[in-house]
Amino acid sequence: MEPLPSVALPEHKLSESPNSRTIEIGEWVITARTNPISNTRELDALQSRLSGLPLPEMTFGSNVLELEHKASGWRYEFTAEDALKGVKNGELSEGDGGVKVGYADAWMHSRTGPSSQTPMPKTVPTKVYDWTYTTTYPGNSVPSSSSAVFWKPSNPENPSHVIPIAELTRRDPIMFYAEIPLFEDELHDNGSSHFLVRIRVMPTCIFILSRWTLRVDNVLFRTFDTRLYHSLTSSPPLVVRETSGWEAPYLRIKRLLQRRDDLTPLTDPMWIAKVLSDLPAEVSQGEGARTGWRGLGTSTEVATLL
Repeated sequence: MEPLPSVALPEHKLSESPNSRTIEIGEWVITARTNPISNTRELDALQSRLSGLPLPEMTFGSNVLELEHKASGWRYEFTAEDALKGVKNGELSEGDGGVKVGYADAWMHSRTGPSSQTPMPKTVPTKVYDWTYTTTYPGNSVPSSSSAVFWKPSNPENPSHVIPIAELTRRDPIMFYAEIPLFEDELHDNGSSHFLVRIRVMPTCIFILSRWTLRVDNVLFRTFDTRLYHSLTSSPPLVVRETSGWEAPYLRIKRLLQRRDDLTPLTDPMWIAKVLSDLPAEVSQGEGARTGWRGLGTSTEVATLL
């Protein structure tokens, strides 16, 4: 095996506490805070701020990824609260990508059809919301930031407006790495809704992958990715943000398993995202699973930090 090329590490400072890690590099201060699942008191306060939205089974309300650009004063973060603000709290409408579990219609018909001998049980009104926790949250600028930064559409002809895959796949040293879970829910044993943010800092760049993954058994798979990239040598400092949404019917993805007797990949967000993104765009970002979800497609924006 050829030795790794030597890469000069820029000056930086690492600090740690029991629940947080920070790197200071150039004009950036980046902090990842990871804490246990929120307790009852924290959940009650969070639910109140979210207008009563029923919360995921595992909500990490104190977890956060924070980026601060000292020269401009711009701050950007990923939090569970802001991710959940993107979940529809109320009746779903066109574009929300509403999902029913595979047996819902048959279950209802068996209890309400002409041949049914089973009366419907008496029920009480329940909170209407998107039970899949679908969100297109790409992170957010912190309102108290001293710098107003505006995202604008990228220019595909400008190389600096494109995330350089070759650079990200090089075997450069990783100076800082963190995984920050925001929430997870098993959807009443009908699948999974999962939000995880990853960051790595290398000698030449900062890269963030925020991924929300949905599996509804026997219905569909859905993923929404946000990629943030910043070259530490860009001048003026430039941040590239790419968002992508995909979905496909459950059985279409299941047929792509290498082994029919091993369903493990169907629970792996990385495998799901790769399979969805490898499908033709007209399938996974056009037709999707015929839900009309507005999150399908890919968009790239850039922001200059002045």
